[in-house]
Amino acid sequence: MDPDGQPGVALDVAVEAGDWPEAGALETLAAKAAGAALAAAGEPVPEGAELSLLFTDDAAIQVLNGRWRGKPTPTNVLSFPQGGGPLLGDVVLAAETVRREAALARKPLEHHISHLIVHGILHLLGHDHEDDDEAERMEALERIALARLGIPDPYMASSER
Repeated sequence: MDPDGQPGVALDVAVEAGDWPEAGALETLAAKAAGAALAAAGEPVPEGAELSLLFTDDAAIQVLNGRWRGKPTPTNVLSFPQGGGPLLGDVVLAAETVRREAALARKPLEHHISHLIVHGILHLLGHDHEDDDEAERMEALERIALARLGIPDPYMASSER
């Protein structure tokens, strides 16, 4: 159990490609972000729950985005829910896009990575942002999770931070 009473989730973290922080630091960051996402969602997690996080590059995520979403372009994060059982699903992040977005927003890279992990895990739990109401609910959960990590609201303009 984590400090919030949530059952632990086994994380499988793999760095396939791209310029990412050191593997141990990335695993620690991922575990904290996953815990915050699950606590913010407030939904029961199956005993023995597992999820995988794949850190790769734009070329690899472009292939996945084209194959699974029909959008043959790089993106920052993709989520592949498993739809039941202890395996929650897979979250994939792309190094170049994540670094570029963090630099443009003038955010620490680790904050942006944490945000995208939280975002991806919320997708695994069934949250979405297809319409304005869904987007507002999902963003509210992201803000709660990131606040638990001491990360400022990612949706606030940088001049307001």
